Amino acid sequence: MSDIYELNANVIVQAYRAGIFPMAENSDDFDVFWVSPEKRGIIPLDGFHISKSLKKAIKNSNFEIKIDNNFAAIIHSCANFGTARETTWINPTIISLYSELFEQKICHTVEVYQNNKLVGGLYGLSIGGAFFGESMFHIVTNASKVALACLVRRLQIGGYTLLDTQFITDHLISMGGIEISKENYLKKLDSALKTDADFYRSEGGGILLDCLQSSSQTS
Repeated sequence: MSDIYELNANVIVQAYRAGIFPMAENSDDFDVFWVSPEKRGIIPLDGFHISKSLKKAIKNSNFEIKIDNNFAAIIHSCANFGTARETTWINPTIISLYSELFEQKICHTVEVYQNNKLVGGLYGLSIGGAFFGESMFHIVTNASKVALACLVRRLQIGGYTLLDTQFITDHLISMGGIEISKENYLKKLDSALKTDADFYRSEGGGILLDCLQSSSQTS
């Protein structure tokens, strides 16, 4: 266990670079513990899958996508709506540290709005050519899938080579997620950390439409 006074943003970054990430037992516990799973979930960026029904839903939706707009709303929403556990692993220590990483532009959000209301999104860390997905949530059908689709497209354009999901779920498997050994993961991580990627490379004509354009033709 570690308490908040033994942790800082730099320690968190170095942990991710070593293949380790923090979690908490629940939202009331200020301590965190370090996790290094024997099996690691990833989404190969060349193997991401969007179903025909999701493409249609995206095309017909009135979702608006924003990047790094409201980190506080995203992380608190992930804590409240984004877990199947009875209690969240996102505690005040994690919120404080990742807020600092957000200010340093190491932590990023993909936010999904509908009628000007935040209805889904995700956050994670960008280090080199690796993106470490932390948590996602939705309160409207397909909103978290749209956020993930936007993230994947942004990572593809930005030159990333690794999307780490930590663990694997049926939801992620349906979109191309796989599970690999720790040894294989660490090899991919080492290669990704040597890559010079850019999370903002796709911004231009529209803030995120390019992230969906190739697969959904949304407008």
